[in-house]
Formats: sequence, structure tokens, C-alpha cells
Amino acid sequence: MAVAVLAGGVAGAVWWWLQSPLVLDKPGVELSIEPGTAPQQVAQAWVSAGVQTDPRLLYAWFRYSGQARKIRAGSYEIHAGVTPRELLDKMVRGDQVLEQLRLIEGWNFRQLRAAIAAAPALKQTTAGMTDAQIMEALGAPGQAPEGRFFPDTYAYSRGVSDLTVLKRAHALMQKRLESAWSGRSDGLPLKSADEALILASIVEKETGAAADRGLVAAVFINRLKAGMPLQTDPTVIYGLGTDFDGNLRRIHLQTDTPFNTYTRGGLPPTPIAMPGLAALQATLHPTPSKALYFVSRGDGTSQFSEDLAAHNRAVNKYQRGR
Repeated sequence: MAVAVLAGGVAGAVWWWLQSPLVLDKPGVELSIEPGTAPQQVAQAWVSAGVQTDPRLLYAWFRYSGQARKIRAGSYEIHAGVTPRELLDKMVRGDQVLEQLRLIEGWNFRQLRAAIAAAPALKQTTAGMTDAQIMEALGAPGQAPEGRFFPDTYAYSRGVSDLTVLKRAHALMQKRLESAWSGRSDGLPLKSADEALILASIVEKETGAAADRGLVAAVFINRLKAGMPLQTDPTVIYGLGTDFDGNLRRIHLQTDTPFNTYTRGGLPPTPIAMPGLAALQATLHPTPSKALYFVSRGDGTSQFSEDLAAHNRAVNKYQRGR
């Protein structure tokens, strides 16, 4: 009888403990669990982070619940009132605390790296790497990084490596590019998906109003077909790099670089920015048009022309006020 009473008492104590709020040494306790961390180490880590209980109790609960091996890696945060049962449920569900990193259409790789460096709670591993070393670490040795990452919002666990986020963005751009290329319109003067990516980056930088994107793409497609130089300012600016002071001068248009599309025909050697999905689609499905020129109207939209005389009139009207 005494043994039965004792067993019942122990069971009752365990049940009470499982339903009782854990004592925390601060309002919120955070923990990042790396992949492959053993349940016993997870229990100890919570105690080290600020959960005031015996780690052996936590580990025993993880083990005897039958869910110890279901604990997911990630970043977690608990607050006053959480019970041992709720703590385990949170980790089994993968109910993580996530940060977000937004990569913007039209950014170049230098801007992307700055955003990575400033991202909260992201483990910085690439700060001392060159661009080439980053691409090698991503499994793309020899590939220029410009334009190779898809602009989107990426959620990540606190403490995850910046390379992990970059790998996701790199893989997503490859996926989006391959999908867009496979469904491209007929008759485009583009030899490969890489050429499409380069042109899409130009379309991204040249589009002021979303409604004009297909026509902007058409102008550059038509110029490539006609053997005309692209003559697009964003490529010249990109070629100037950090020397560009915000004022594009005539001398810049006349100074030859691999990215100067006034002095060189065809496409530049690499993309000049990260194109979004809309720019990729516009490039591979341009609006039917014979336009060869366009000029800004000053309100974000552009005036498109099929011949030089009409273009000059548009320039006089919208740029020179004549």
C-alpha cells in the first residue's frame, strides 16, 4: 500500500510540474538550437539560457514524452507562464522566432552585402570574404555574383548563417530564371538564360512605371535585333562603380568600360542588378512594339518612339521643354 501511495504521489508531482509555469530569470528567454543538438543538450541549454529548473527534469520529460527526437532546430523564445509541456510542444511544432531580410529589386551586390551585414541576429560569416569567395562557398565558383540573387523577403531563425540566407536567394533566382526562360516567347535575340538575366537587370533599372516595363523590354529587344547599341545609362553608371557621384556626364558616356553600352555593342558581360520576377517576365515576354527609343516624361512614365525624329521631338518636349 505504501509503495502504491508513493508511486501515486510521484505521478501527481510530475503531473503538477508539467502543468506549472516554469520560473524564468528574465521576462523572455531565447535559445537557438543548432541542427543535430541532442535532447539532453537542449535541456541544459534552456537552463543555461535562464529557465530555473533542473535540466535532468527537462530531459526526462523530453525523453519519456516520446517526442525528444522530434525537437526541431531553430530559434525559440519563451515568456512567463510557459509550462514544460508547452515548451516541448513549441519545439516539436517548430514555433520559432523569425527575423526577416528584404532584398530589393534593382539592388546591386554591394547593396545586398550591406543589407546582409546589417541584418539582425544573422550569424556573420561572409564579412571577410571577397565576392568570389562567397560564390565559391555557395557552390558557384567562377560565377559573377551580380544579379544572381532573387529579390524577396526571407525569414530566418536567429543565429542562422548569412550564407544560409544567401544560398536560398541564389537558389530561388536560379529557379525563377529557369522557369521564365523555359516559357519564353519565340524569336527573342537571346542565346541563353544568362543573357535573359543580364537584359532583365537593365529592364529593372530602366523602368520607372510598372505599366511601361513590357515596352522598355521591347525597346532593348528591338535594338538587339537591329544590331543597335543598347545605349542605356544604368550600365554606364554600373561600370563607374563607386566613382559615380550621382551626376552622369557626357565624358562618362564616352569613356569605354565593359559595361558602357554606348561604346560597345550587345549586352554587358554580367547583370547590373537583381531583377525581380516582373522584369524577368517582361524581358522574355516583351510587349509587341516597334519602338526603338524612349524618354522619361518626368512623372515616372516614358514616351516611346519608333524612329529617331519622333524621339527627338519627345526629348525636346519632355526634357528640354520646347
